[in-house]
Amino acid sequence: MKNKPEQIVNARTESGQLAGEAIVEVIENQINENNPAETRETLERLMKLGESRENAIRYIASVLSVEIFDMLKNKETFNLERYVNNLKALPKLPYD
Repeated sequence: MKNKPEQIVNARTESGQLAGEAIVEVIENQINENNPAETRETLERLMKLGESRENAIRYIASVLSVEIFDMLKNKETFNLERYVNNLKALPKLPYD
């Protein structure tokens, strides 16, 4: 059963909450569209490791957030290869 983004995100500010919900929505779209397939695979793998669906989505959201940050900071396009590599490394976080 899917949770609504606002049930997964618990930000301190309204703008942070909205940004987090948007990221979760993107992840849910990736899962539903199986694009990239690694997002769904990562969700399933993390859940098999014992993570709840909500926490697995939070892990994936951390990877997507890092990718978005890098795009903005470096004025570059979405790097699918880096995103997929970071997904495959979970539960090790990209900034660890």
